[in-house]
Amino acid sequence: MDIQKADVVRSLQGRDAGNLFFVLECDGEYAMIADGRGRRLEKPKKKKLKHLELVGRSDDRTDAKLRSGEKVSNSELRRALADKAGEEEKGGMHIG
Repeated sequence: MDIQKADVVRSLQGRDAGNLFFVLECDGEYAMIADGRGRRLEKPKKKKLKHLELVGRSDDRTDAKLRSGEKVSNSELRRALADKAGEEEKGGMHIG
């Protein structure tokens, strides 16, 4: 499954390994990622796709806004990622 815009991914390498992020853009070998806290929307991180693991796609409002190009706030990203982390802990999402 390919990583696309608005997917939730986990960093596998680097200082941010294990953290969840939203994909803001994806082109070829790289993705621009942000989590709304350490990596804000104003300054996303450029990361190689091979260093990212797809956690899942979501159907929430934040995902829809990212896909359509609407403005999203950092707090919306944080809230959506916290929900994803909670789903993971409950076993609601299958991880790689």
